[in-house]
Amino acid sequence: MNEQQGRKENVEATAQLEPAPAAPFPTASADVDAIFREHHSTVFRAAYRVTGNASDAEDVLQTVFMRLLRRQPDAEAVANMEGYLRRAAVNAALDLIRSRQVAPQVPLDDVAPLLPEKPSLAPDRLQRSNEIRQWLRKAVSRLSPRAAEMFALRFFEGRDNSEIAQALGTSTATVAVTLSRTRDRIQQEFRSYMGELK
Repeated sequence: MNEQQGRKENVEATAQLEPAPAAPFPTASADVDAIFREHHSTVFRAAYRVTGNASDAEDVLQTVFMRLLRRQPDAEAVANMEGYLRRAAVNAALDLIRSRQVAPQVPLDDVAPLLPEKPSLAPDRLQRSNEIRQWLRKAVSRLSPRAAEMFALRFFEGRDNSEIAQALGTSTATVAVTLSRTRDRIQQEFRSYMGELK
């Protein structure tokens, strides 16, 4: 089994885990517990697609539900809980990425002996691929929360424009325009980034 497949299966397994029995929450514990059981995998997946890291996605999952638990009892009711939680997960994941000034770097020489011998997985190509993924996550973190959420739903989760519009409570035209502008912006930034690497 290759590393990518193993990672995907690990993420899928983590997203499907049933939560351990929770200690009683103060006020509205049954509501939060029911919401958690129904939507924890959605939150985890949304966070993972933004952070690219299962541990970070678990931190985001915890953050989102702790914030939900701390909501004031008189706060406005949430009409679309799945959309609300997905948006909260994307925003919390973006906050996590933004909060990191410098990601820890592992010298390529330290990991090269662990890499397979396939030419497509040569250390320089893997390093470049990892750099591009990190760059993309940072580029998405610089977008507005709404644009970042739409971008993540479209390009990380593979949702179509009508699904995104429905999930976010907006029109398909708004989604299409926002995604087009966002894609153009990221493509320009990427061309500039690739020019700097040469």
